[in-house]
Amino acid sequence: MTFRASVLTLYPDMFPGTLGQALAGKALADGLWSLEVTQIRDFATDRHRSVDDTPAGGGAGMVLRADILARAIDHVSPADDPRPRLLMSPRGRPFDQAMARDLAAGPGAVIVCGRFEGVDERVIEARGLTEVSIGDYVLSGGEVAAQIVLDAAIRLLPGVMGNQVSGETESFETGLLEHPHYTRPAEWEGRSIPEVLTSGNHARIEAWRRERAEALTRERRPDLWAAYTAKKPPPER
Repeated sequence: MTFRASVLTLYPDMFPGTLGQALAGKALADGLWSLEVTQIRDFATDRHRSVDDTPAGGGAGMVLRADILARAIDHVSPADDPRPRLLMSPRGRPFDQAMARDLAAGPGAVIVCGRFEGVDERVIEARGLTEVSIGDYVLSGGEVAAQIVLDAAIRLLPGVMGNQVSGETESFETGLLEHPHYTRPAEWEGRSIPEVLTSGNHARIEAWRRERAEALTRERRPDLWAAYTAKKPPPER
């Protein structure tokens, strides 16, 4: 089954963008996933192809209209479409590795790229859009965020990464940040590769990597560390 991505945007020329390069680009060329980009303005009804209007109740900015966006969604995603419908939004659910894995395990996604001040709440409710955020900041639109979400999911598809095991040991997969990495030369600017990594003792290497991952997580991401320690089984007595 091919992972199908449908993106609704006012700027279709922004795609595939980064998704046409590196792992995602090769997988797209190899048919491991497909991309359909739809111009929302094509579903406007006036000669100016207007898609927005002033916010009800007053206020700054413009709001993407429910009727126009709904027509665009219905065109690419009929009622029996099993794919989740996502709206990139700063007020959405924080995107994380678990969500990327869930998307990669499914048939694909329909992603609406928000613009202006926001999207009419009625289309979010009526078309079952799940709001998703890539961080606590505001972008000019959802296109870059959509590419991030898709890239995170696509790289997890079978056959995309050369070594699938590498995806299982990365940051967030175990609840921890990833351990440090080293490679040749053995010495560089007076800095040496830690001795344990050249010892050939795989048990010691794994223990060292676990210790460093835990230390980095505790230092840099106390929120992840708290969640990780809460899930760890109590020590045996």
